Amino acid sequence: MRKEEKSELIKSLTDQINAASYFYLTDIGGLNVENSNQLRRLCFRRDVQLQVVKNTLLRKAMEKSEKQLDELYPALEGPTTIMFAEAGNVPAKLIKEFRKKNPQGKPLLKAAYVEETCYVGENQLENLINIKSRLELIADVVALLQSPAKNVIGALQGGGHKLAGILETLSEKKA
Repeated sequence: MRKEEKSELIKSLTDQINAASYFYLTDIGGLNVENSNQLRRLCFRRDVQLQVVKNTLLRKAMEKSEKQLDELYPALEGPTTIMFAEAGNVPAKLIKEFRKKNPQGKPLLKAAYVEETCYVGENQLENLINIKSRLELIADVVALLQSPAKNVIGALQGGGHKLAGILETLSEKKA
């Protein structure tokens, strides 16, 4: 690869990293062609972009990016594949699902960058699966805020019917 091609690739990776709120570094080394193609198809169906990269080029792109990615540098050893996604937990769920069908136990999670937080190591996979996206968290907060208001409205509506019933009963007794 010529120096110009490497520069273009580094710039492209830097742009992708800057634009992504979520990306995972994985190891798919050792997968045969059939399993590798199955993984790529699964990524395509889940809107996850899978890209095999050279560690040196990826490190240079990470260094040039606007993000603080120092914690991810130790993960740049051995074969590295980067997964870009629109949601923070989609690649983690994809990895777990693919492993169930694949006896080789690949892909291995090396590290992940999710919403300005770095996760390093295979042991972080379950944590990443349970992460809620920003929109899911906002929906949870809105639901929590709506709950007391719904209770008050329900009580007022129910109380109005009770009050009307009591008044009707009292007026019938006097008559």
